[in-house]
Amino acid sequence: MLANIIYVVIAVILIFVLYLAVKAITRGVEAKSELSKEKEESDIGEIKQDLSTEISKLKKMHEDGVITQEEFKKAKEKILK
Repeated sequence: MLANIIYVVIAVILIFVLYLAVKAITRGVEAKSELSKEKEESDIGEIKQDLSTEISKLKKMHEDGVITQEEFKKAKEKILK
């Protein structure tokens, strides 16, 4: 009788530990997913900023007469692709 009670108590403790482990793993996976989403969003922001910077440089070169209108259009298309 006492042995059965001990087995039940041990089983309850093991189930609780497994529950905590699964919960911790789930939180870790969710946190990693959120971090990757944030990183992806920041990468997209950096790419947009890089594109606008490059186009601004091209525009300045065109205004200064360094490149022609045709060269400006080709370079802009190349950057946007």
